[in-house]
Amino acid sequence: MKLTADEQNEGKRIDLFLAEIMPDISRSKIQNAIKDGKCKINHATVKPSYILKDSDVIEFEELTTTNLLKIEPQNIPLEIVWEDENMAVVNKPSGMLTHPTPIEISNTLVNALLYHYNESLSDIGGDMRRGIVHRLDRNTSGLIMIAKNNKTHEFLVSEMKEKRFCKKYIAVVKGVVEKDEFEIDTPIGRHLTQPHKMSVNGKDPKESLTKVRVLERLNGATLVELTLITGRTHQIRVHLSSIGHPVYNDTLYGFGKIKIKTEEQVLQSYKLEFTKPFTQERVALEIPHDEKVLKVLHALKLT
Repeated sequence: MKLTADEQNEGKRIDLFLAEIMPDISRSKIQNAIKDGKCKINHATVKPSYILKDSDVIEFEELTTTNLLKIEPQNIPLEIVWEDENMAVVNKPSGMLTHPTPIEISNTLVNALLYHYNESLSDIGGDMRRGIVHRLDRNTSGLIMIAKNNKTHEFLVSEMKEKRFCKKYIAVVKGVVEKDEFEIDTPIGRHLTQPHKMSVNGKDPKESLTKVRVLERLNGATLVELTLITGRTHQIRVHLSSIGHPVYNDTLYGFGKIKIKTEEQVLQSYKLEFTKPFTQERVALEIPHDEKVLKVLHALKLT
């Protein structure tokens, strides 16, 4: 069994995490298996008390169980914006998880991809992240790249590491932003007391850089374009909250009481530029504002 932890699992002990996946296997049996070296994280053996971090790769020898985690293909509509024989770019709707978790294993983008592509997807990230090169939060909509094979997956990851990949977001934020253009250059780490959150200068902070450009100032809010230079968990949401302009309706990061009813965070990945795998050709994509952005913009302009 091969899995990849994400921010929803971060902060959990590895034995508890595996017990959730295999509920009919006793925790003591799982702990003994870990002690016997049957569990590796990032290719190294660990103790049962190991605390998971985001993106940890977990390899665990399957124990006898009737309830192993299995990700099933589902006939869920996909909006494919662009594709070739090696990759695709999909417009993920707000409200959909990018990939399954041990708690939620259906109705995710990966379930839809498995049905649409008949499992012709990269598996570098494990079965729960088939085809997924980068992720979007559940309630963040927009463009996401999908790798159809491992060679393409490695190519796209390399492009991102070398910063030959441009991803722009659009967001409505609380308050009127004064500067037309600026950068937020503040390290981001795990929140010290709330492990489901990230924060500036949190635990084990990593360099984080977001470029901000004002598109339109509204009544008590601002429409902004955001360019990610780094790609930390919740980066845009944390950075904007840290300067007093949380993303509209992002109650996790300080927006407060929702004024215009939508799903959490009015945030969309709307522009993507990358090199077509194994060529020198650049691909630039842009999609219109989604329904959530349009609803908030319309309501704000009427007030």
